[in-house]
Amino acid sequence: MRVLQLIDSLEAGGAERVAVNLANSLVPEVEKSYLCATRKEGLLKNRINKDVGYLFLNKNSTLDFKAIFRLRGFIKKHKISIIHAHASSFFLATLIKILNTELKLVWHDHYGDSDFLTLRPKRILKLCSFFFNHVFCVNTKLKVWVEQELNAKSVSYLPNFATVKNTVQETLLNGMAGKRIVCLANLRPQKDHLNLLKAFKLLIKIESNWSLHLVGKNFNDRCSEAVFQFIKNEKLTKHVYFYGTCNDVSEILKQSDIGVLASKSEGLPLALLEYGLAGLPVAVTHVGDCAKVIENKSLGVLVSPENENSLYNGLLDIIKNKAESLLMGKALRKQVESHFSKISVIPQIIAVYKTITR
Repeated sequence: MRVLQLIDSLEAGGAERVAVNLANSLVPEVEKSYLCATRKEGLLKNRINKDVGYLFLNKNSTLDFKAIFRLRGFIKKHKISIIHAHASSFFLATLIKILNTELKLVWHDHYGDSDFLTLRPKRILKLCSFFFNHVFCVNTKLKVWVEQELNAKSVSYLPNFATVKNTVQETLLNGMAGKRIVCLANLRPQKDHLNLLKAFKLLIKIESNWSLHLVGKNFNDRCSEAVFQFIKNEKLTKHVYFYGTCNDVSEILKQSDIGVLASKSEGLPLALLEYGLAGLPVAVTHVGDCAKVIENKSLGVLVSPENENSLYNGLLDIIKNKAESLLMGKALRKQVESHFSKISVIPQIIAVYKTITR
């Protein structure tokens, strides 16, 4: 069994990290594991296991025939039997399957706006889905949508999983040790950083020594402009710090005390799982499948999305109840290790691979 993970880029997004985690984790499980970045490389390239076969296509357009036939040649040369396409790479994967009908095609649906599926474009996806041998969905809402709207042969829910990557510390967090809140999220509208900032502004009126640390990509668009303008206008520059995309997330989490997500919509956020592996108490919005991780109050605090007061109260509750919060972080670590790690997820993937290649 030779499997290729296909992803558009290697920037530090959720789908990208899942693709790299899968390629690395499959090394001891299959004959050979491969990964192909189609359009762009990035920080995650440094996290690819040396035993993973790697290809960068440098694809420049939707129908870049040179890239298409280069990928086809790579698959033929290495006798790859399964292509596991992530997110929007499904279109290229479908073209490759049409050129090689014996190839099995798995699509991994990471759609982040799963709370707004009625707005999701589906015409091209529906046509391509005729060629999917299986679809993995990162939350249950996506699974229902795929079953109802697409033409896939089989569909299953597959939770994201996180891995611990030991890295050298490159980022030194500002603020007072023991009073740091971290948010791992690219500056996208669905992550709702403005709601987080509004909640944090309320928080520091009571807990003035706490600081907020934002880690994620700045796309230099209206969304990020609004975030930085709010920080400036509300005079939060001495309390809120932005670090951009970082390659030492595990080291950043070691310096942090609370993990937070203020998203309007999610699939199953890897950031939440990474907070868990780091043993952090968390306050996250009740969206996507966050509640499958935070099953009860002993595991974390679920708050209402787009509601700064709810998020403020959740963070304040964690801060005021330090002993309970430490136990919460330990319980969340056990939850993630038991249900959202490669030990629990990889066997499910291998079982599907075996079924479609029989």
